[in-house]
Amino acid sequence: MNDQAPTAVVAEDEAILRDALVTQLARAWPELQVVAACEDGASALEALAEHAPDVAFLDIRMPGLTGLEVAAASAEASPRTQVVFTTAYDQYAVDAFERGAVDYLLKPIDGDRLAACVQRLKARTGTPDAAAFAELLQRLNDGLPRAEGPEPLTWITASAGQETRLILVDEVVYFRADNKYTSVMTAEGEALLRTPIKDLLPVLDPKTFKQIHRSTIVNMKAIAGIARDDSGRGCVRLKSRPETLPVSAPYMALFRQM
Repeated sequence: MNDQAPTAVVAEDEAILRDALVTQLARAWPELQVVAACEDGASALEALAEHAPDVAFLDIRMPGLTGLEVAAASAEASPRTQVVFTTAYDQYAVDAFERGAVDYLLKPIDGDRLAACVQRLKARTGTPDAAAFAELLQRLNDGLPRAEGPEPLTWITASAGQETRLILVDEVVYFRADNKYTSVMTAEGEALLRTPIKDLLPVLDPKTFKQIHRSTIVNMKAIAGIARDDSGRGCVRLKSRPETLPVSAPYMALFRQM
């Protein structure tokens, strides 16, 4: 850690657990400044890119971008950040964590275990080994128990003017946040879904739909190509629509993990 006050980003989709971890950190590591407490992976990734904190506490299982995906992208977005995963799963992960350059905390988080984690973080110096980190993340991802839950959405109802349309999710090119609602773009045109984009992420197929911007989710099957400019930002070309979609710089790192 550097001589300045250490900083951290916390990502946990359950508000009670998120607030509890921030409170526990304040006791275990008083000088630590939590610069962002995020409720989803997208917010966490953007916070990592913005703040480049010393430490990121990432819930492995989050809607949209998982903690593993955020960590993979953080290797470029904030390479000096040390990662600590919080997880309810221990059997598959302990060996990988013990041999890796990251730490893990089992939920519910024990105060003594957190104190030991803090001491390890304080003792670490330098930037994590990117190759070893990538290998660790792959092992964790391969062993991650699959989430049990409802099947991904197959169709939605959305408004187009005075008409209510039935749209197959596979026909959606991309979703874009529109205040409290979501614009649904297909090859035929635009419709409005009365659901916030953050509520769509948990019910879309994560293999097909990927977030490329805080406000945009794209169907990977609808992408014709992607380009990157000198500033690190990118844009997506679509197969069936003329517009291009901006990709935030942190999400460009995520694209290379796909």
